[in-house]
Amino acid sequence: MEPSDIENTVDWLGCPTPLETCRHQLALYENEFEELTLQLRQERERIFKLVEMHAEAVRQRDEAMATLREKAAETAKIRRKMYDLRTSENAYKKEAEKLREINAILTARR
Repeated sequence: MEPSDIENTVDWLGCPTPLETCRHQLALYENEFEELTLQLRQERERIFKLVEMHAEAVRQRDEAMATLREKAAETAKIRRKMYDLRTSENAYKKEAEKLREINAILTARR
């Protein structure tokens, strides 16, 4: 055997030919491509679900904010009524006090 034949492995038993090596590499690439395609599809589905979840959360937030605004308006009306009632109460207390004074003066004259 000549030293230049050491690099020539074409006729070795069980050693793949360059064409077989290329076909094997191509099969590996095809498998990897299919796997990556599957993973991409799964991730797209997950992203779609996340987008749906986000849209639902935004809808719920908007509903909660609308409810909060309604309750805040109701609270403002009730506070205004309470203020008006306190004002009326103070006015009636002053008037009642004046009437007591008048009553005390009239009672003292008898």
